[in-house]
Amino acid sequence: MSNDYNIKKNVDKIRNGGYTYFLNPGIVNEIKYMLSKDEYNIYKPYPDSDKVILYTLLVPKIRLFLIESYFSLTHAEILGSLFALNINDEVFGDIVIDGDNYYLYVMDEIYDFILDNFTMVGNKSIKLIEVPLDTLENYYRKYEKLEFVVSSLRADAVIARIISSNRETVKNKIKNKDILVNYKVLANNSYVFRDGDIFSIRKFGKYKFSGVVKMTKKDNYVICCYKYL
Repeated sequence: MSNDYNIKKNVDKIRNGGYTYFLNPGIVNEIKYMLSKDEYNIYKPYPDSDKVILYTLLVPKIRLFLIESYFSLTHAEILGSLFALNINDEVFGDIVIDGDNYYLYVMDEIYDFILDNFTMVGNKSIKLIEVPLDTLENYYRKYEKLEFVVSSLRADAVIARIISSNRETVKNKIKNKDILVNYKVLANNSYVFRDGDIFSIRKFGKYKFSGVVKMTKKDNYVICCYKYL
């Protein structure tokens, strides 16, 4: 499904008095551009949730699962296992990791399918338990603050530093569509990061670029990023 078609489909849902499923900020911003502010409302499952639902009159029914496991899980593992079910990423919301607890928001329409089919994360057995939707109503996302030195603010330089690799490896990741910036596939390794950019690297996590802290004596940049936990 093309991005333009997806945006038009969701705009039509709102204009017909309906609602969207879970949308990432990149899609939401494009939809907002096509609608007036009085045409929609925004539902956030918790205060700083990334994925939100746009609706007209009624918030659609969503469910919240606690993912039980005897093993430690990562966001990337959970997300990868969901995609392995061949479902659209709009039918589920944020994956929330709060200490040793793992949570997943899903649309009511996909509830039974997820309950029956989402039984493994990688090779780790899991159990889904529905919990009250307000369980995370006061949850705020946690981040790990990272500061390091780079020679350039270009995407290839910053990402190479984060994954402790070289620019050639980053170029291959870009070619393989493994890197997203502001929820879009990064197509140009020379893209220069700006304050507030959100980027994700497959198998390495999701980050927010927070800008330049200072310059070094050798004119390199000390930058700050926040890794989503």
